[in-house]
Amino acid sequence: HFWALIAVYMWAGPHHLHYTALPDWVQSLGMVFSLILLAPSWGGMINGIMTLSGAWHKLRSDPLLKFMIVSLSFYGMATFEGPMMSIKTVNSLSHYTDWGIAHVHSGALGWVGFITMGSIYYIIPRMAGKKQMWNMQLVDIHFWIATIGVVLYIAAMWIAGLMQGLMWRAVNPDGTLTYTFVEGVKATYPYYVVRFTGGLLYLSGMLLMLYNTYKTLRNPEPVDTRIPLLAPAHA
Repeated sequence: HFWALIAVYMWAGPHHLHYTALPDWVQSLGMVFSLILLAPSWGGMINGIMTLSGAWHKLRSDPLLKFMIVSLSFYGMATFEGPMMSIKTVNSLSHYTDWGIAHVHSGALGWVGFITMGSIYYIIPRMAGKKQMWNMQLVDIHFWIATIGVVLYIAAMWIAGLMQGLMWRAVNPDGTLTYTFVEGVKATYPYYVVRFTGGLLYLSGMLLMLYNTYKTLRNPEPVDTRIPLLAPAHA
């Protein structure tokens, strides 16, 4: 997974520049390598999720595992959507629309955000010499608030992006555009309200994490640690 990303990922960059002044063969090269990336990306995602095989019952009691599984799920969605959007016919609809915003944020807020929050919840108690966070119920509440928030955020942008693409390519029988650009912008206003609501929920979850972290680190407990003696140097 690691070496496949190192070797392939840099060649996929041109898929962001479809239908621009970039030479057509470079755009096609970016599309091909983007499709190749689906295999190692999903291999890593499946490997991570299947690590829980035989221990799925722990998801009911361990919110940290919920963060990990949801983050891997968003990683799988984002790495499927990326190669799909790199296909030129799909990109002709999605390019310059809010669909691209949804794709980026499914990776940033869903994958990177959730795995980072789960990691912080794992590390902070150990820094304070404790077994878990100050309030694990707050961790669970944070998980659900963040999940609802990111789903609202991304779904609103998906729908808005698809609508924008269809409105921008709609033409009248005489070849003129059916909708002006301003009409397309106005049509997205309701979805931006949903996006804003989802973002507020996601931010609220982060504030809960900040408060929980503060309470956890406020009264750290001493930890007995064995310090190994250095072996004497040989003459």
